[in-house]
Amino acid sequence: MKEHWHEPHHLHLAVFILTLLPLSSTGQLISSESRALYRIRRLLEYPPALNGWTNWTNICYLPSSPSLTITCSQNRVTELTVIGIRGPPSLGWTESRQKAFAVSPQSLSSVFSIDSLFTTLSKLSSLEVLSLVSLGLWGPLPEKISRFSSLRVLNLSSNFIYGGIPSAVSFLNSLKSLDLDNNLFNGTVPDLGGLSGLKELDLGRNLLGPEFPSLGNTLTSLVLRNNMFRSNIPPQLQYFNQLQRLDLSFNDLQGPIPAWLFSLPTIQYLNLGGNKLSGALPMNVSCSDRLGFVDISSNLLIGRLPLCIRSNSSNRAVLYAWNCLSAGDSKYQHPYSLCHEEALAAIMPQVPIEKHGSKSKLGILLGIAGGILGGLLVLGFAIWVIHRKVVGSRKTKNGANLKSYLDKASIRASPRLVPNASYVPHALRLGPTGLPPYRIFTLEELEEATNNFHPSNLLGEGSMGQEYKGRIRDGSLAAVRCFKLERGQAIHSLTEHMEVISKLRHRHLVSIIGHCIITHQDSPSACNTIFLIFEYISNGTLRCHLSEEQKQEMLTWPQRLAIAIGVARGTQFLHSGIAPGIFGNDLNIENIVLDEHLTAKISGYSLPIASKIRNTKVGVEIPLHGGEIDDWGRTENGNAEDVYQLGVILLQLITGKPIASQNELEVLKHQLESSLMDAPQNLQGVTDPSILGTFAYESLRTATELSINCLSKHFRQRPSIEDVLWNLQYSVQVQEGWAASDNLSTRS
Repeated sequence: MKEHWHEPHHLHLAVFILTLLPLSSTGQLISSESRALYRIRRLLEYPPALNGWTNWTNICYLPSSPSLTITCSQNRVTELTVIGIRGPPSLGWTESRQKAFAVSPQSLSSVFSIDSLFTTLSKLSSLEVLSLVSLGLWGPLPEKISRFSSLRVLNLSSNFIYGGIPSAVSFLNSLKSLDLDNNLFNGTVPDLGGLSGLKELDLGRNLLGPEFPSLGNTLTSLVLRNNMFRSNIPPQLQYFNQLQRLDLSFNDLQGPIPAWLFSLPTIQYLNLGGNKLSGALPMNVSCSDRLGFVDISSNLLIGRLPLCIRSNSSNRAVLYAWNCLSAGDSKYQHPYSLCHEEALAAIMPQVPIEKHGSKSKLGILLGIAGGILGGLLVLGFAIWVIHRKVVGSRKTKNGANLKSYLDKASIRASPRLVPNASYVPHALRLGPTGLPPYRIFTLEELEEATNNFHPSNLLGEGSMGQEYKGRIRDGSLAAVRCFKLERGQAIHSLTEHMEVISKLRHRHLVSIIGHCIITHQDSPSACNTIFLIFEYISNGTLRCHLSEEQKQEMLTWPQRLAIAIGVARGTQFLHSGIAPGIFGNDLNIENIVLDEHLTAKISGYSLPIASKIRNTKVGVEIPLHGGEIDDWGRTENGNAEDVYQLGVILLQLITGKPIASQNELEVLKHQLESSLMDAPQNLQGVTDPSILGTFAYESLRTATELSINCLSKHFRQRPSIEDVLWNLQYSVQVQEGWAASDNLSTRS
């Protein structure tokens, strides 16, 4: 009986032990990998997702969460996913912040070593999924990434990794998904065509380019948005028969959009917005039945939309604003001439500028129209050009800084800084259409235009003088500003400023069309008065369109976004469209005027001549400043001061409340910050009631976040003007997509 009682007991014990063995073999890491994970935790400086581990923690049995997933198989780690909160901010960041990333509160400390991290990660020899997102990683991605031979998924998005993408990535033959979005990778992408299993590739929001990458045709998703790719759309893409998502937005892609792009057999999402794609789309374009979203906005397209991508299609949303198309609402399209000129500029060679000392002068256009001039003239010209180049090279050795024009005009929040403001991109040099050529007026012409400066024509008076309304001889209206000058100021000094002022012509500035200098007859070295003649804008200031007392017309949310973009573009031109750039422009809703099409124009920007008089301007000024600036705005935070003022304007467009003091500004900013952390209805409760129901929440939220970032107290934390433009453009696209989908749902 005793022996009979023990037999089932032993059997039960054996079964119990056997049930434990599989758990032990799959759940307990080998010691080398366990040590590697603890070291990774230390190298990542203890992110919140990895807190709470002890020597008794069974890492393979940690519950998965949105910020941490660790999967084990056969005593080894096969997946490590850690998501932190230290990645780049959603609004992008500039080169000046890039240089300071090691001390940024967003990145890991200066002792962090990305090389040590990947050396330790390589100890996880069976790793198939590696996702390290928003952890503040910085440094160049090591070539030892090639050690991860089993890797199927690699996601290093939203960090601060810089330098080139290592060629070792092209040896990860098991790779199915590669996501390097929102970093600082630059230069040429290595050839990834050999990765026959790669399905998803996201290299967006970096500094990659200019060559389009070489890729395999197995991709189902390709995202290259917000980089520096500058080419035609490569014909190889027509063989990507599995491609479902293609996002090439916000690059410098040029040339026509190939018709086959819309008819790829599996394409569902196509975003080409924010490039320099030009020409007309063929009317016989056919679209894939699966194509549900198309964005071709903010390009240089002309002609009509083909039938299959017109916005009234029942099965797809189409965004096409800010081209030169003859379809849709014309107020959301540019004039044909703009697209024609910019398309030519995109393919024309740029003309270098030689900068020497404090002066800039145009270099020589190296090109001869052969066959028109005689051989002797051609030979003489060539000899002269060679002579100038030799002289120029000698000047270079003596310290002159020879560079070329910017070959692009960025309008997005890409993580880059506009190069030297002395080099003017062609797109920024294009003035507003319809303005007469800049010229010098006579005093008699101005007296005739203003009825001898009659008081009935007085528009305003500031500390520098008066502004009068007038009608010049070509019949157009103008505003004439009079600046009182002190004796003893040399006329040649003022003439230098006139050369700069004559270039202040842009569709988002109240542009200057001429000037007149009056000198004393008895002293040619002294000036008495200078007159600047501006275009006249009749539709009132932005304040008039926001103020409850003066509101002339209800501004919709899309109109407010268009106004904000206009102000930002005008500011970008002042910063980088002339040499030297103009900063500290006192941007406020009194100095923003709207024309009959509600196009925003900056009126009270800082004039170079003000440094010779006083840094004051005609117009109301309010004390809403984000930093100290000198007469020319040429301090370390001169650019950030204007961005701060843009944040103030954007805040007023959102809330509909004109701000009169710094205290009011801080109160409204705090309300917006608080509402962002709560439910959507709380944000809507702070906005102007007149726009309720007319906006996409994501569009409003993006603009609100942008405004708050612009109003950061420390100027280094504010976005660049390019960041501002990119995010405003994104807000517009979200709004247009929302409106299109809303219309579709209404019709259905």
